[in-house]
Amino acid sequence: MAKMLFDYDVKILLALEQAISGKSEFFKVLMESGYPELAAFSNAVRADKKALKWLFENNSPELGVLSDAIDSEEAAIAWLKKNNLTFYIVFADACRGVTPAREWLKNNKLDIFLRLSLTIYDLLIEQQNNKWDYHKYNR
Repeated sequence: MAKMLFDYDVKILLALEQAISGKSEFFKVLMESGYPELAAFSNAVRADKKALKWLFENNSPELGVLSDAIDSEEAAIAWLKKNNLTFYIVFADACRGVTPAREWLKNNKLDIFLRLSLTIYDLLIEQQNNKWDYHKYNR
């Protein structure tokens, strides 16, 4: 099994948060610092299909499945449950704005993951809003 998100140093997770928020210089930091799986995950969460494919093909399928679970894909959520990846299930729920999941992260002092989930939630809202903006089609 690949490295789990909670196994990374908090500084790397902060860089991941910035990459997810769209700051390309942090994507570059992750790549140059030896964390291509986190760089790919940041882009997969941003709906990059090539990045998602890279995760599955390069020994980071858990991050690929997590990205799909964040997008509410039932098969991904079922896979996480089947493989007892409870933390990823809670984290995906928190990313989608599920209050008990966010409270669980807060109560367990997993502040960096609460912060990441809020950043991803904002991104999901932005993606949903852009879906209906005809100015953004085919870009």
